[in-house]
Amino acid sequence: MMKRRDIIKSFTLLPIAGGVLGGVLPSKSLFAAPRSPKRDLFKELGVTPLINAGVTMTFLSGSLMMPEVLEAINSTAHDFANMYELQDKVGAKIAEMLHCEAAMVTSGASCAMVLGTAAAITGTDEEKIRQIPNLPEPRPEVIMQKSHRYLFDQAVSTTGAKIVEVEGPADMDRAINGNTVMALFFNAAEKSSITHEEFLTVAKRHQIPTFIDAAADVPPVENLFKFQKMGFDLITFSGGKMIRGPQSAGLLFGRKDLIEAARLNYSPNEAPIGRPMKVNKEEMFGMYAALMSYLERDHQKEWQDWLDRTKRIKSRIETISGVKGETYIEPGPANAFPSLHVTWDQEKVKITPQDLLAALRNGTPGIVANVVDKGADKVLSVGVVLLKPEQVEVVARRLKEVLQQAI
Repeated sequence: MMKRRDIIKSFTLLPIAGGVLGGVLPSKSLFAAPRSPKRDLFKELGVTPLINAGVTMTFLSGSLMMPEVLEAINSTAHDFANMYELQDKVGAKIAEMLHCEAAMVTSGASCAMVLGTAAAITGTDEEKIRQIPNLPEPRPEVIMQKSHRYLFDQAVSTTGAKIVEVEGPADMDRAINGNTVMALFFNAAEKSSITHEEFLTVAKRHQIPTFIDAAADVPPVENLFKFQKMGFDLITFSGGKMIRGPQSAGLLFGRKDLIEAARLNYSPNEAPIGRPMKVNKEEMFGMYAALMSYLERDHQKEWQDWLDRTKRIKSRIETISGVKGETYIEPGPANAFPSLHVTWDQEKVKITPQDLLAALRNGTPGIVANVVDKGADKVLSVGVVLLKPEQVEVVARRLKEVLQQAI
């Protein structure tokens, strides 16, 4: 009986067979799904479709894929591919687009953190790749600023690594030792005791690989290139946020030797730590199409469209006495785009921001927005960047209706 490993290796011996089969089989694949009447799966399953007037949150299914991403997914779903070859070819094209040494598609930025950390621990050592996360003592260590600790750094400890907290460049310098394998910088942290430049200087002095998590940090598009120019060895961005690729896809790119090691720790290899985090071929093609689309987009035009949306909603709601709208631009680095902050005189419009939020969510259609702190006050924040064009008027109308009902 032929083992799976032998089957995988044999793929490289069959380039001609694929061409012959392609010529023999009818153009419409035998495995293609039969045509059927269009089904409303939301309705069929009782799932409520929502309008996202917030930000790119995973629990809200990230963002909506661009048409060219859906086309890439649909056009590649009907044939098989060797996943090693596909990751090679897609990675090479993405690296070319991002002007870096190497790149790969991962199942989200969190997966990229697992793989990047694993790469720093194992390199290409087959024994370590088999053992991780149950490596013999002492445990590998990853340096992080204390103020940079966050929920997602669990991806680092998944590899068996110990996170060592530091404050300030001198403390970081002292903390690095023979067990240190990597230094992680969380780009969206509210405070930093070590600047990017200081962080890189200390790490390079000790020849420690550096990794920056910039998952939600586009726009601006320049951030895709900024951190590698600074000197970070590994960078990750989410594919399912403002790049608008598949939600379960992400990018890991940077130093060639580390990307090679990350791939050895990943699917389709049969038993490394990243095997359960596999990304399918359609998502790889989709992520490639999404990045190409994002880089080719007219970002100035898109930004102006977002500003116009805030003005459009603002003009509708300010017809109500006591209601004010203000275009607010998040300074970033994460979610750095325009939204509309809405305030009102609660003596005239007798509803709290939290109750308004609930009314939008529970209405028809259901609209998800946010309430944010602005000094001592709570403010309704209406996001516009994830709205489909026709939804801008829907949000404006529904917001005005709820406010008017509270008079």
